[in-house]
Amino acid sequence: MSTDFAPTFEKKFHQKVIPGLLMVLEDDQNPRVQAHAGAALVNFSEDCPKPILVQYLNEIMAKLEAILSAKFNELVEKGTKLVLEQVVTTIASVADTSEEQFVAYYDRLIPCLKYIIQNANTPELKMLRGKTIECVSLIGLAVGKEKFIGDATEIMDLLLKTHTEGDLPDDDPQTSYLISAWARICKILGKQFQQYLPLVIGPVMRTASLKPEVTVMDNDDMDEVSGDDDWHFVSLGEQQNFGIRTADKASACDMLVCYARELKEGFADYAEPVVKLMVPMLKFYYHDGVRTAAAQSLPCLLECAKVKGSSFLQGMWEFICPELLKAIETEPEINVKHEHMYSLAKCIETLGKGCMTEDSLKELLRIVDAILKQHFERAVERLDKRKDEDYDEVVEEQLEDEDNDDNYTLGKVADIIHALFVTYKEDFYSYFDHIMGHFVKMMEPDQPWSDRQWGLCVFDDVIEFGGPSCIKYQQYFLRPIAEGVSDKNAAVRQAAAYGCGTLAMNGGPAFAGTCAEVLPRLAEMINDPESRLEENINSTENAISAVTKILQHNSASVNVDEILPHWLSWLPVWEDRDEAPHVYGYLCSLIETNNTVVLGPNSSNIPRLIAIIAESFHRGAICQKHPVAQRMISIIRQIQSSGEIFQLCVNQLTAEQQVALSELLNE
Repeated sequence: MSTDFAPTFEKKFHQKVIPGLLMVLEDDQNPRVQAHAGAALVNFSEDCPKPILVQYLNEIMAKLEAILSAKFNELVEKGTKLVLEQVVTTIASVADTSEEQFVAYYDRLIPCLKYIIQNANTPELKMLRGKTIECVSLIGLAVGKEKFIGDATEIMDLLLKTHTEGDLPDDDPQTSYLISAWARICKILGKQFQQYLPLVIGPVMRTASLKPEVTVMDNDDMDEVSGDDDWHFVSLGEQQNFGIRTADKASACDMLVCYARELKEGFADYAEPVVKLMVPMLKFYYHDGVRTAAAQSLPCLLECAKVKGSSFLQGMWEFICPELLKAIETEPEINVKHEHMYSLAKCIETLGKGCMTEDSLKELLRIVDAILKQHFERAVERLDKRKDEDYDEVVEEQLEDEDNDDNYTLGKVADIIHALFVTYKEDFYSYFDHIMGHFVKMMEPDQPWSDRQWGLCVFDDVIEFGGPSCIKYQQYFLRPIAEGVSDKNAAVRQAAAYGCGTLAMNGGPAFAGTCAEVLPRLAEMINDPESRLEENINSTENAISAVTKILQHNSASVNVDEILPHWLSWLPVWEDRDEAPHVYGYLCSLIETNNTVVLGPNSSNIPRLIAIIAESFHRGAICQKHPVAQRMISIIRQIQSSGEIFQLCVNQLTAEQQVALSELLNE
């Protein structure tokens, strides 16, 4: 129930479930019941919103610590380990959800857990040791580097000792726990983990290179291992099944991705052997997770290899590119295909202009063209199925899943086009012309909302990265952008509003008239009574940002002073972190130049301006290190130096705003 009905189940029934499970955890007479209670608590805490779980943290941890201590003694006296294994896993799960709140229990738990890792050396305790290794690394990730650093070296030494004292056999349960723990510790330590790389890379590479174990099983044999995620089955008839066991290969591949992502140039020496391992695994059809990890690793490995020089990097890309293009075209699983497409987009962005040869660019456009043709064909098929006499709720559910998959595929196509525009700017126009018709069609009013959304996103890139040259496409994008601002769907409105803003910033003076024409539509969207609802807030903030960009960058046909009071009344914004710097940057410019409309007669708007800035920091709208945030802080300090006016302003703030302001000024 915790898993199937998450997170509604957790939100509604936490008051019943958590105390109930804690009560059953005390059933010392029935260890299996205790273990199941611990397992159920794992399921519950995994999907439980953090603020809810934290309310019960003291009760949960008091119980788990007591059981850990009692069962540890029981292990020493009687050798029973069932409940102990489970409790260690439950502690790990609770730490994972509670994150920094778990720091209060760290000092009491870690010594006991380290003792288990040190002393659980016999074959029958391998699983307990593996789960304890997992627990310690998850606690480290939860509490963060500052708290964990004191134990990190000792824990890494304990884990490495396992391998240096003799290689573990491939089927040792500790292997997967060790490999995952090293990756978590790498995430915690960052660059400081580099010293351990020569020691851990061997076992991880060996596990990632494992050949799958293939066997034929009858139904009874299959039932015995059916709960094991490492096994995948293909039926060969009524009684026989083709079983493939990929052991820990997928998780080892994930760990290599983690090392490359976290260590960057620190992983450069391993980039070549890892890329030679990963590229062929784009076709490892036994396991989706392996192919996914192979795709995810590629942009990270290219990033690592940059320090090796451009010719090394180019050679690596020549090895990757044709295989990645083939994999995108032939991948049978739609979710994995999406990963391959996203990987290609990231590779192009990582390498920059000139990375694609003429031939590879043509091949990519041929593949994208085929994907988009299939998209429209499938949409027609679904339309026919909805008119079919066999159409019912079950069919509709299946069709909705297909709709969602297609929507996601369009998103990945947009990622690739975005990467090409970011990299090649207006030089990509001549290639874009070959597939442009698809995106024009997607923006037609009778298309589904997801088509309209992604069509607009692609033309947003045409404007943003092509600059004033985008005028050659204006016949295609002007009407959809202007009408999209008033669309019923929030995602379409957001893409259209972003287009208005980028037209103002990047389109040049030729679009001054268009900017003036879309202003009333943007204002209407922002002033709608439901504009700040959760489902509308992002499109609304994009509209506010679009108005900002028009006022700041393309206001030749606009009366700025007339619009500024309305604009000011729409602040603060905080939801869209990408757009917030544009809005607050403009606000700073207006204050810094003593704009009379914004400051008000006799500076009467200052309390309101301080409240906007305080609320933006309280909501985390903008990172404190951002140059715009620094300008906002300078403005606050300047007003602070003017004496008692500042204190009057502060007194009018909410308690949260006062705290945010106080933290800013005490930095």
